[in-house]
Amino acid sequence: MDTSRIRVGIDVGGTFTDAVAVDATTLELLGQVKVPTSHHHADGVAHGIVEALDRLMEQTGRAPADISFLAHGTTQATNALLEGDVATVGLIGIGTGPSAVFTRRLASFGKLELTPGKRLPLVYAHVADPDDTAAVHRAVDRLKEAGAQVLVASQPFSVDRPEGERAVLDAARPYGLPMTAAHEITSLYGLHKRTRTAVVNAAILPRMLATADLVDASITKAGVTAPLMVMRCDGGVMALDEMRRRPLLTVLSGPAAGVAGALMRERVSEGVFLETGGTSTDISVVRRGKVAVRHATILGKTSYLNALDVRTVGVGGGSMVRIGDGRVTGVGPRSAHIAGLPYACFASPAELRDATVDTVRPMDGDPADYAVLDAAGGRFAVTMTCAANALGRVPEGDFAHGDPETARAAIAPLAAVLGTDITTAATLVLDAGVAQVRTVVDAMIRDYRLDKDTAVVVGGGGGAASVTPHLALSSGMEGRIARHNEVISPIGVALALVREQVERIVPGASQEQILAVRAEAERAVVAQGAAAEGVEVEVTVDPQTSTVRAVATGATELRTQDRAHRADDTERLRAAAASLKADPAAVRVLAGTAAHTVYGTETRRRLRPTRHAVRIVDMDGVVRHHAADAHVETTTVAGAPEVLARLVGESTSYGDGGVRAPALRLLLGSRIADLSGVLDPQPLLALARSELRARAAHEPVVAVLEVRS
Repeated sequence: MDTSRIRVGIDVGGTFTDAVAVDATTLELLGQVKVPTSHHHADGVAHGIVEALDRLMEQTGRAPADISFLAHGTTQATNALLEGDVATVGLIGIGTGPSAVFTRRLASFGKLELTPGKRLPLVYAHVADPDDTAAVHRAVDRLKEAGAQVLVASQPFSVDRPEGERAVLDAARPYGLPMTAAHEITSLYGLHKRTRTAVVNAAILPRMLATADLVDASITKAGVTAPLMVMRCDGGVMALDEMRRRPLLTVLSGPAAGVAGALMRERVSEGVFLETGGTSTDISVVRRGKVAVRHATILGKTSYLNALDVRTVGVGGGSMVRIGDGRVTGVGPRSAHIAGLPYACFASPAELRDATVDTVRPMDGDPADYAVLDAAGGRFAVTMTCAANALGRVPEGDFAHGDPETARAAIAPLAAVLGTDITTAATLVLDAGVAQVRTVVDAMIRDYRLDKDTAVVVGGGGGAASVTPHLALSSGMEGRIARHNEVISPIGVALALVREQVERIVPGASQEQILAVRAEAERAVVAQGAAAEGVEVEVTVDPQTSTVRAVATGATELRTQDRAHRADDTERLRAAAASLKADPAAVRVLAGTAAHTVYGTETRRRLRPTRHAVRIVDMDGVVRHHAADAHVETTTVAGAPEVLARLVGESTSYGDGGVRAPALRLLLGSRIADLSGVLDPQPLLALARSELRARAAHEPVVAVLEVRS
């Protein structure tokens, strides 16, 4: 691979646009720039993206032709909904008889509140027969006269019979309006939720289309030949054409970029990622090497949009301390940024001379208990960052690093008011702020059943050092600040994989139907530029909801990096032993491929079966999978079908809850094929055979099975 090739990630924030260049081979950061986000320019945010790219090329000495991958994340869709800056949607309901009753009720979406006092602009028209072109034209004419700027067609059961929605849009095409069909947004049942998701998508469609065209034209004019990708809200990226079809996928993509950076750059396989800014901390989970996603809530209603499960706490690096009755009563939610005050720890010693503590009301309606320092240099806010610097928790070179002695001088007047020493006062501040974060972290660990003994806490964002080190210390969890934490989001954009998720409701799904959903997801990411050889697909079959879900991910080029450092046998053994909480001498190598090694320990229990704890470690020494009790067996591609049939047959359990095949993972080449989402033995074996397809007969295969109780 040409080592001059680079991957570029651009994160368009509300205030600043950050861009980074990452070596496509080593994944090391080569350069980073920050420019103001150009909301009010004639070309919109596209101007800031190109400006950031130009500065990045100048800083790194690279040319646009050196870019092998270019992606950007944007808050534009989120902001459009938050600010109510959306298009008027013309909704065409389809159906006769009982169906008409249900579709006519969809007109109530015009009551959805975007912002206080501002509702979603929606006009409704009904068509009984979707093949009646004249009726469709009359409906579109009425909608246009009422101000419609974009059209949505919706019909009951269109996920099974999409012909009606397609016929309406075909008839409406001559009008030249942007259009979407509800079945194109999601293939899940539920007319109301499916249509609501499609309507919100349509409301931001014209604005996002305009931006996409400007960005595309600007990037092409700049000489970039790599296809432009856009960050999704589930931690992956999609092609620009896909964004034009489903712009709603970019909503809530800001936090997704950060966790993608933690996943790809920090190689987190199990843990919690905190992205801390000046005012708040976004908390998300990585479980078994994958980001945790769920159906997002938009405009106060659940949707069929699969987005990162991110929970936000109003505590950040700039959060101000609150005091009363000689004690710290809380931290935040107001920050120094909102109050318009500088951080006390970044003042000079001269500016802090003669400092005294006062309390203020940052905004009208706030309690007047936020601590500030009135000193020779003016008024300063006492923040989480001040306390972290005073305790030496902020590493040198960190975005939030300040002189510890100055920080201690900033905390000293507060300590005097509290009647304690500087160290204790700073600790009390961090305790109050981090306690709010820890409550949410503990809840997410419970929700996703993370092993607290092996999960790590990784901090990103400019304010990471104000929260993550103290959280790790107080919780007893392993914690670290991500490298280049202040630009972890654009790094995540640069390193993100192409991703697509396909969901189908298929009662009693057959092997062929499950494989068809898998193939559809795989084709979708390849069509968006992913290298076919490296695509991984995770399939889940939920027997309770009859949902078949396939999540495909892949890189736009095969990642065969020759890293400057690969972990040796000793380092990998040490990583496995640390995760297993065992003496390295008690840890055995159970199996391995060229890319992964499987380690394990035995725990003999009286009158109960022996437990075999297992860890899968990659070539970089990162634990990629944890299993409390698993069976490991090595075979070849040629022998795998027979071996897997035997293992699955022996490990499948039967009971009142139905059939439960084991959780199966296959180590193949450089991949871990996760088949754990399938409970039925026959589809499980069919998926396993599909993973083995087109591989050499002699290639080794390692099976890791966990029996489900």
